[in-house]
Amino acid sequence: MGLKKFRPMTPGTRRLIITDRSELWKGQPEKGLTEGLTKSGGRNNHGRMTARHRGGGHKRRYRMIDWKRDKFDMVGTVERIEYDPNRTAFIALVKYEDGEKRYIVAPQRLSAGDKIVAGEKTDVKPGNAMRMKNMPVGTIIHNIEMKPGKGAQICRSAGTYAQLVGRDQGYAQIKLPSGELRVVRQECMATIGAVSNPDNMNTNKGKAGRSRWLGKRPHTRGVAMNPVDHPLGGGEGKSAGGRHPVTPWGKPTMGYKTRKKGKTTDKYIIRRRKSKK
Repeated sequence: MGLKKFRPMTPGTRRLIITDRSELWKGQPEKGLTEGLTKSGGRNNHGRMTARHRGGGHKRRYRMIDWKRDKFDMVGTVERIEYDPNRTAFIALVKYEDGEKRYIVAPQRLSAGDKIVAGEKTDVKPGNAMRMKNMPVGTIIHNIEMKPGKGAQICRSAGTYAQLVGRDQGYAQIKLPSGELRVVRQECMATIGAVSNPDNMNTNKGKAGRSRWLGKRPHTRGVAMNPVDHPLGGGEGKSAGGRHPVTPWGKPTMGYKTRKKGKTTDKYIIRRRKSKK
């Protein structure tokens, strides 16, 4: 699936670029695999705003995804590929031999009618899942567990993937999209292939209203405010702020490292991600 561009019939379609979803399922999701989804609008249990620029958006139902892939040695058939409003990747409805249906995050090159399976040792083909101790070194993977049995936590977004680069002393070494090289227990599960919808990063919403449909409210730059409203506010004419960008509460942002020093999981990181300079 590629990108879909529009003729500039209206101001909102002049720069609009979206993912072509013509091959996706056009009906309703599997009802038994969905549940209600409430929205907070960025408010906590006291009704106070704790996250800015959230609110509105279209009503959604949450699709329950099988992150654990614990149905071992049971062949499943992909019935259809669907759009999921709760994530950037597409999802696939899988029907297993015993009649049970589950949603999984659809990898690239997976289509309706394909067979997939999860187990201790499976074929290296997109959609199959197994423990990393049984995978060939160099395999492209996604939906990676960080703790055995906890469920996938790494590489779940559209177009992302990691690479299994080695194994040593009970740990699997994986190279992440950021360039970081880290280790996880080799008993952890992972799925073969890269996540679907890689063109998501090349889309253009075209108008502010499309962001509002997604539940995103307008963001006002700090340098456009008055001094009473923001640390970067004020100044004559168009002022650039004059110092390192900060939040309205004075905390450095935009490039400021927020990871705590001495974090217990630092020992699992062999090489840090590539820093932007």
